[in-house]
Amino acid sequence: MKVRKVKWNRIFLTGGVFLVLLLGILFLVTLFPKERAITLKDLTGMTKSEVEEYGKIEGLQITFIESYDKTVEKDKVISYTPSMDSKLRKGDTVTVTISLGEVPKEVYAKNNVNELGKVPIMMYHGIIDMASNETKYTGGNVDKDGYNRTAEAFREDLEFYYQSGYRMVRLIDYVHGNIDVPLGKSPIVLTFDDGRDDNFKVLGRNEDGSLQIDPNCAVGILEELKEKYPDFQVTATFFVNSGLFQQKEYNEEILKWLVDHGYDVGNHTTTHPDFTKISESEATTAVGKVYQQLDAIIPGKYVPIVALPYGSPYKKSHVNFSHIMHGEIDGYTYQTEAALRVGWDSEVSPFSKNFDPTFLKRVRAYDNDGEEFDIAMVFTSLEKTRYISDGDPDTIVVPEGMEDSVKDTTLEVITY
Repeated sequence: MKVRKVKWNRIFLTGGVFLVLLLGILFLVTLFPKERAITLKDLTGMTKSEVEEYGKIEGLQITFIESYDKTVEKDKVISYTPSMDSKLRKGDTVTVTISLGEVPKEVYAKNNVNELGKVPIMMYHGIIDMASNETKYTGGNVDKDGYNRTAEAFREDLEFYYQSGYRMVRLIDYVHGNIDVPLGKSPIVLTFDDGRDDNFKVLGRNEDGSLQIDPNCAVGILEELKEKYPDFQVTATFFVNSGLFQQKEYNEEILKWLVDHGYDVGNHTTTHPDFTKISESEATTAVGKVYQQLDAIIPGKYVPIVALPYGSPYKKSHVNFSHIMHGEIDGYTYQTEAALRVGWDSEVSPFSKNFDPTFLKRVRAYDNDGEEFDIAMVFTSLEKTRYISDGDPDTIVVPEGMEDSVKDTTLEVITY
């Protein structure tokens, strides 16, 4: 009987402890209720002060960005992130862009806006994973002529472009005159020739099956820059031969990855021939076969632009030039919109009467101590001649007196 008494005492004691713990938990839940989720309301059309008041009520941190926008009334919301109906918690940040209204002409003058200025189309080939001091050539050149750059030099090039006020645009957008960069900034285009494996080098696969990209290849470095400078609008056009990126196991996936991640793919011919040394039928095959190849893998997602091997032919009057621009092979027809030469200098604005997309100059991205149209020489000359944006892709702004040099366009032309 004594044993039984001890047993019941233990049961009551254990039950009492459990009851106390339960009541304690209930007390804490009552004292500290679960934090309420905030459903972000639509901020469109609200004024800055209204957004501030809403942020205070909901306990949200509001970060404001001001931007000129002639379509949105001054002091009202242009856009915001995250989007409407997003689930937030107190203390979360909402970034809101507020309109400054239409751009005053004095702002154009202050920023030296000139959308008839020159645009650099940078020509790269290989990006070699090595330090610049490991080469025997000037700067970050890996070869005598500077067609290949070290990974270190390429990173420095990109940093230089960003800090100098340039923002990337797609080559096809430049050709079409769709220049969308912020007010006071300048467009720059990046191109890569030859479809080298150091442009997009696959190391294998990640655990989820996705491609593991070498962080020191061209795309690896560009993706790194996307994280560092989200406003750089990172993009580039890669021109391939029939070997694509020289990685048979991954070639098709690489092409699809590029177009899915904001890059473009263009035509560099089948075997990189000199167009001045081949027949007309060979010229048609060289261009048409690559278009066929791209159509089979990424139909409708590549750009109809040819980067001319060796820059040949050197004149548009050459008999093979017409076969670069259009042709038919085995019942397959192709039409090229633009052709790129081997570079030396910047190109004119796509709004200029002198703009010819079928024969565009490029800048060789190399170091030559500021001579022979290297990066330093070209960008020094651009200090006075560069395209400077008004921040609105639907208007063309030029200094007064230059409007007669603007080609016929449906866009509004503004002078100051």
